[in-house]
Amino acid sequence: MSGTPAAQATRYVAERLNADFGFYLSCGRPLAERRSAWQHIEVFDNAQFGRVMRIDGCFMTSERDEFFYHEPMVHLPAIAHPGVRTALVVGGGDGGAAEELLKLPGIERVVLAELDGEVIAMAREWLGAIHRGAFDDPRLQLRLGDARDLLVQGGERFDQIVLDLTDPFGPAVELYTVEFYEACRRALNPGGVVSLHLGSPIHLQESMARIAASVRAVFPVFRPYLQYVPLYGTLWCMAMASCDTDPALLGAGEVDARIAARGLHGLQLYNGAMHQALLAQPNFVRALLARPARPLRSGDVLDEVRDPSELPPVTVTAG
Repeated sequence: MSGTPAAQATRYVAERLNADFGFYLSCGRPLAERRSAWQHIEVFDNAQFGRVMRIDGCFMTSERDEFFYHEPMVHLPAIAHPGVRTALVVGGGDGGAAEELLKLPGIERVVLAELDGEVIAMAREWLGAIHRGAFDDPRLQLRLGDARDLLVQGGERFDQIVLDLTDPFGPAVELYTVEFYEACRRALNPGGVVSLHLGSPIHLQESMARIAASVRAVFPVFRPYLQYVPLYGTLWCMAMASCDTDPALLGAGEVDARIAARGLHGLQLYNGAMHQALLAQPNFVRALLARPARPLRSGDVLDEVRDPSELPPVTVTAG
């Protein structure tokens, strides 16, 4: 395709969300690239988002939009809890969720359970604007390996669990099953809260319904919430689950009062009005979540969620 020499020199990278839908970013100066035992990890510069981390061709996080994802994942459940002291992050190797948890007053210990140490190493070196030194905080404990072993065999208990996971294909599907959520439930202290992402109601409807059914099969309190995440290119659905803590019982004024009383600072997205807005559901999402859906069990797969390497390649040409 023809174009100016400057345009032709620009590199673009694209992510397919499904066979018919995706988006692209310009890929500026490549900063780092590694192929670990598990995945292909890249960090590059983008004029819109700053430094971006991409894993196996999927945009994972960026300096300038990470708060759209990390703040709702951490603070909506945390503010509903009387006072989080111990927390577990499963995945989250970029350090963003851990950094948000370490803002909580009274937090004593955050365990970060990440399968791939190379993600942590690259984030530590290149994504300081996301983790903000969290990896060096003495309250953070790193655990490399399969989080299922930690939950099933460790016997540790937490006030909050954040499931900051890659998409549910390949081995990661096991972390979206009834069996895994049962392990999370056993690892919670009384009043404990779990947060996770369900995927997108735009292009992952069947998967979202099945993951929601899996959580509902384990936890009596299940509250989905919606957030647009710029780097993901679409509306994204998260959820909070608990045996006895319900964020929907909090009005905007109470949320703001708790934020002030707990001395939370530096929030770019979350406040009392946003708490209620996040929990509001459009009619099409209500209908989607009301569909009968079969919970995921160990060994199941989600046909709708594809490994990006299985999809036809995308070429973006400037011109």
